[in-house]
Amino acid sequence: MIDITDRVRTAVTEAGLRDGICLVFVPHTTAGVTINENADPSVVRDVLTALSALVPASGCYTHSEGNSDAHIKASMMGFSVELIVENGELQLGTWQGVYFCEFDGPRSRQVWVRTVNSDQ
Repeated sequence: MIDITDRVRTAVTEAGLRDGICLVFVPHTTAGVTINENADPSVVRDVLTALSALVPASGCYTHSEGNSDAHIKASMMGFSVELIVENGELQLGTWQGVYFCEFDGPRSRQVWVRTVNSDQ
């Protein structure tokens, strides 16, 4: 899990968005995006440990590529998050950050960020 909060903030600033919505989307089937605590790094470790316990790397999977666990974990996390933007700032809780979640890598990945102005 990679904290991409600052990258998302930069994208909002570069888009000139003052008030609206910021959509963060991951166009991959074995990676996801989520919002979670970014103050204590043990939270990331705990999330990954729990996901691995719930969906182990080896199991009774039939997918021929051998990465079924990555597909399941990514589906559990989700592929997009929406964030409110007010006065040019992401409206996140005190301890929240945006995380890119890699479950089948390292690979070359993309995270798409789109902004929607509430005045449009």
